[in-house]
Amino acid sequence: MTRIAILAGAWLVWFLGLTALGKGHRQPAVRKDPKARWGLALQMTGYCIVNVHTPDFWKSELPMWRAIAAVAFALISIAIFRSAVASLGPQWRFDAALNRDHELVQTGAYRLVRHPIYASMLGMFLMDVWLAGTLPGWPIAFILFVAGTEIRVRIEDALLRERFGERFIAWRRSVPAYVPFVR
Repeated sequence: MTRIAILAGAWLVWFLGLTALGKGHRQPAVRKDPKARWGLALQMTGYCIVNVHTPDFWKSELPMWRAIAAVAFALISIAIFRSAVASLGPQWRFDAALNRDHELVQTGAYRLVRHPIYASMLGMFLMDVWLAGTLPGWPIAFILFVAGTEIRVRIEDALLRERFGERFIAWRRSVPAYVPFVR
């Protein structure tokens, strides 16, 4: 039951970061690319593959070192997510889209990576792996998750490049996509 408690608690705290979004007024999108939803579908499939197990698995003992690693990934991911959401404010949305007054956010977690929410999602995926990953499931899930993330990153980068031109290109050259220090 420790696995379930850590998993549920971490995801609940992660999702509570979205409550900060209720404070801002979200504008309608003026440019949207619905193809990014395919990336989201692949990401969610990855999460499902890692976490679908029999009840006996969820009752099994969790080694302490795996619990500690999972909690560490969760805490870092939650901090990144909250920083990203606070920096984006009402610009945040599920779809890859631009608002009429869209700004190129480069503060908070956006100083480290261009897509900190995806960095946070990757961290939460790794938390899930430490809690529930088994072979061969988690490597397959990881491939699907990264493929989905890459689809979303490329679509969002294209929208930002279209909107901000050279300013975005310069930022893209100096800041990695979603894994710090990895270009």
